[in-house]
Amino acid sequence: MKSDISTVKNIKARSSIMSEKVKRNIIGWLLMLPGCICFIVFVIQPIIVGAYMSFFETQGFEAVKFVGLQNYKDVITDSLFLKSILNSAKYCFWSVLIGGFTPLIIATMLNEVVRGKTFFRFATYFPCIIPGIVTSIMWKILFQPDANGFLNMILGKFGIEPLQWLQNPSMTIPLIVFTMTWAAFGSTTLIYLASLQSIDNSLYEAAEIDGAGFFNKIRYVTFPHVSGMLKMLLLLQIMGVFKVFQEPLAMTGGGPNNASTSIMLTAYNYAFSYMQVGRSTALGMIIAVILCGFSIVYFKITGEKKQRSEVE
Repeated sequence: MKSDISTVKNIKARSSIMSEKVKRNIIGWLLMLPGCICFIVFVIQPIIVGAYMSFFETQGFEAVKFVGLQNYKDVITDSLFLKSILNSAKYCFWSVLIGGFTPLIIATMLNEVVRGKTFFRFATYFPCIIPGIVTSIMWKILFQPDANGFLNMILGKFGIEPLQWLQNPSMTIPLIVFTMTWAAFGSTTLIYLASLQSIDNSLYEAAEIDGAGFFNKIRYVTFPHVSGMLKMLLLLQIMGVFKVFQEPLAMTGGGPNNASTSIMLTAYNYAFSYMQVGRSTALGMIIAVILCGFSIVYFKITGEKKQRSEVE
């Protein structure tokens, strides 16, 4: 009898503890609820529908016939897909070459500025607040290939013949990456700047006493401190490059002769230009697998950095 009473008391105590936890967390759950609903509706649900439709032959946006992996086979063997994969590799290469170290260099320069820091920080970040499509159209106008184009008019003042710019297949991707870097490097620069300002000045003073010059200070003090951040941001940048869409769509339409077509633009063309929604969703799932691979590497790097910081 006593054991039954104690059991009942334990059950009541546990239930009261659980109810208190629920009451404490109810506000947090209510705050999270809108975000969770949006995540399910706009992220999880499209992924599930896309995965489902990738196994079907479609008529418009309706699944009409199960075809298994045929859409995946058609996409992988399509010359347009192979071209977009090659272009994505070029986007990654030029993105690392042009935009990989530019924010770090500018952050290092800003860190040395004594006067006008607020102005230079604002000027650096200002392109980030311009909508991406507006930036693309603006640079497309600047890159007009005729003699009346803005940049060609400047070149004409120096006696240089007008350049084709975006109409030149060998220049298209580097120029698009340049515009992407101009539009987005400000936020990365401020992240690097915050990291640089967290470095203890005594390290620079010690290096200066040892006879280190400006570049040796960067090599032996600055770079080791930001190397972990640099790896993470470069990986995020490569992940972002695989999602390039609006820049080639607005500036070149993927041309000339598919020279700037990205994977995301190919998926868009499958769905809305060729009305092959099955292929489009299959390509979307392939892109998702690629990005998941990058995400695993990213979380591994961030996990190692967190472990090192905890040890230190």
